[in-house]
Amino acid sequence: MQGIKNLTQGPINRQLFNLAMPIMATSFIQMAYSLTDMAWVGRLGSEAVAAIGSVGILTWMSGSISLLNKVGSEVSVGQSIGAQNQEAARNFASHNITIALIISLCWGGLLFVFADPIIRIYELEEHITANAIQYLRIVSTGLPFVFLSAAFTGIYNAAGRSKIPFFISGTGLILNIILDPLLIFGLGLGTNGAAYATWIAEASVFLIFVYQLRYRDALLGGFSFFTRLKKQYTRRILKLGLPVATLNTLFAFVNMFLCRTASEQGGHIGLMTFTTGGQIEAITWNTSQGFSTALSAFIAQNYAAGRIERVLKAWHTTLWMTGIFGTFCTLLFVFFGNEVFSIFVPEQAAYEAGGVFLRIDGYSQLFMMLEITMQGVFYGIGRTIPPAIISIACNYMRIPLAIVFVQMGMGVEGIWWAVCVTTVAKGLILLSWFVIIKKKCLSIPSATKE
Repeated sequence: MQGIKNLTQGPINRQLFNLAMPIMATSFIQMAYSLTDMAWVGRLGSEAVAAIGSVGILTWMSGSISLLNKVGSEVSVGQSIGAQNQEAARNFASHNITIALIISLCWGGLLFVFADPIIRIYELEEHITANAIQYLRIVSTGLPFVFLSAAFTGIYNAAGRSKIPFFISGTGLILNIILDPLLIFGLGLGTNGAAYATWIAEASVFLIFVYQLRYRDALLGGFSFFTRLKKQYTRRILKLGLPVATLNTLFAFVNMFLCRTASEQGGHIGLMTFTTGGQIEAITWNTSQGFSTALSAFIAQNYAAGRIERVLKAWHTTLWMTGIFGTFCTLLFVFFGNEVFSIFVPEQAAYEAGGVFLRIDGYSQLFMMLEITMQGVFYGIGRTIPPAIISIACNYMRIPLAIVFVQMGMGVEGIWWAVCVTTVAKGLILLSWFVIIKKKCLSIPSATKE
């Protein structure tokens, strides 16, 4: 098959590492968009950071929805490649892109129209609310670029060519880094300048993807971007991607509630701490997501090809890799939380509050990496529902736990402890689930042949 890498043969450790590094770097690049905005806007003060942070939950929700077609592409196309079914791989690719466009237009339109009532959920000061509404309306118009680029990335990952999305996303990041100070300070656009910089960068990434696939690549032998949806492909994509998108979207709803509670307990500093701390925590999340995505693509091909021994070895190898990095992040956040937070928001009250968040959250980093790594295993074998069940249940437990801890007099720190406890639980439960079903689900692989 044209333009793909065969992951069913060769050294497992090297293949996983070579596949994971560009994916992880791409994830860091996507994270760096928000952190770059945050670092520059942080120079405007904690109120400006709070405005962007309130929108950050919604952009995170948007990214969660786009996972429907990113994961849908990685698994459906990856399994078709493993099963040597080139026609199915092309059809799945076209369907994922078409579905991504439809969803992005609908979701972006909703955010644009209802920006005012959505932002007022946080009950921030009026001038902070006004800035956040303007910021949300700008970034919502760029969501089609984000969704389509996510689908393109998933297709490349499934084909074992994760370096392409890395280089393309890296180009967008460099553009964003250049434009941020120019638009925020040079043209005096403030928080809106950060939104425009991100919009331009996202549009550029999309256009480069289009150019790469249309004029430079023969990926999967070539395929159309848009197609008339057929039931057999659409149903398979929704079955694979919807649980993943749902669990991440519901996670964002939980964080909206926690953000409001943080705002009630700690004002804009409380909200800023939670949203900015979450962005910093993405250092761990994106690293583990890179390994998880690589593991998912690797397992999808090998599972479909019946190479179960390679599936198990890849799982063990990835656990070791993520375990080492998770331990490092725990030590970094627990002992150097203030210093890390001050890089992005130099205001003393802000980085001292942020340091407390990172210290508490730091205790759960190893378990977060365990959870996300295990998600990659489940996704690769086409079982996306178990991670969704565990994630949704534990994430929603954060709400009653946060309420209880706050009422116990822990204040805003009670929210941070609720997040930590449930993260630990997710990692342990998901690992236990797979260990219990491992023998049964890996005994007779069932590749997708559509």
